[in-house]
Amino acid sequence: MRQLISIILCSLLSVSMWAAGTVRIVVEAGRFDRQDCIVSTEISKLKIKKDTRIALFEQIGKEQKPVKCQLIQEKGGIPVLYWVLDGVTSAGTTREFVARLVRTDAGEETMRVEDTGKGLILKQNGRNVLQYNYAFVSPPAGIDPAYGRSGFIHPAYSPSGNVLTTIQPKDHYHHYGIWNPWTRIEYDGKMYDLWNLGDKQGTVRARKIDQVFQGSICAGYTARLDHCIFGAQGEKVIMDESWDVKAWNIPGGFLWDFESGLHPSTDLPVLIKAYRYAGFGWRATEEWTKENCEMFTSEGKTRQQIDGTTARWIYVTGQCGSQGRSGMLFLGHPENYNAPEPLRIWDEKANGGRGDAFVNFAPTKNKDWELMPGKLYKQRYRIFSYDGEMDREKADRLWNDFAYPPKVTVQ
Repeated sequence: MRQLISIILCSLLSVSMWAAGTVRIVVEAGRFDRQDCIVSTEISKLKIKKDTRIALFEQIGKEQKPVKCQLIQEKGGIPVLYWVLDGVTSAGTTREFVARLVRTDAGEETMRVEDTGKGLILKQNGRNVLQYNYAFVSPPAGIDPAYGRSGFIHPAYSPSGNVLTTIQPKDHYHHYGIWNPWTRIEYDGKMYDLWNLGDKQGTVRARKIDQVFQGSICAGYTARLDHCIFGAQGEKVIMDESWDVKAWNIPGGFLWDFESGLHPSTDLPVLIKAYRYAGFGWRATEEWTKENCEMFTSEGKTRQQIDGTTARWIYVTGQCGSQGRSGMLFLGHPENYNAPEPLRIWDEKANGGRGDAFVNFAPTKNKDWELMPGKLYKQRYRIFSYDGEMDREKADRLWNDFAYPPKVTVQ
């Protein structure tokens, strides 16, 4: 009887909290220690109106500590609440929060988006994190116009302002900072290359921006891109791609997420054929050569060993002029196709012995990938840019947060 009464009381309390515009949220760290970890939860049961926002508080004993949070209307209009599980949260522990509807201003927008008319710049406290270029960028004068394109990320920065990407280098004019084309695509019985623009078989173009968001926790955008093939009958868009990019307000570096959603845009399938490179790629700053940068993967491989191996993460650290050392850590999600994904990198002999830094998560390096009409195919990556050095322990911790985030329960 007591147990039944307890259940009834808990149910009544829960109903009362919903009615009052207040919910209790429990975050479980799970198997891993956490530090300044991004957490989120769908919060659609709170009846959010135009004149209200969500205020979040951590319940510590009898005290409630204010916590910065941000509500984003995700695809389908689903409201998702994001915040940072600040400090250290030990494995196996829980933390409790209270979210309530309030009628106040949204507060400080630490994470902002600047639209230049040609691209979107994501900013943290006024510092540039990255730029998404939606306008067409022509190649240098005298170079075949086929090498121009739109829909790529450049520059991507370290926290101190070092530029860690490059576009249109003289050795590979089709390299565009951080970009996501495919090299061997079979469509309607014919083969096309959307990576090597000079072959004039296809390209990827930015189409539109669906959404831009900014606030105290993240800045980002949802963009749409067209994958086009060039044939005897003219151009045809065979795949529609969405990019969901979010830069997070955490200390110690620039952390941002990249999610690609691919689906065929006609009633025919698209077959991405196995090839040694394709997909999510990064051409690093031209300052980096074999003389001043190093690579390391989750499997303990160094630069001369990496190409063709698989890894959960990879980082590159290099000297940036007189500004010290900076780098980028790339994390692949375990639910990605063919995870842990094969890597294509340039070793120290690349580019005539210069050893420039190029990194590519290439899920189709060793197997085909068939994309069927009517279905959506997602690939997710998390990037952390930093000044100084990276180490395995920190890389593993960031990957654990990305791959197996804390469990969040709304009560």
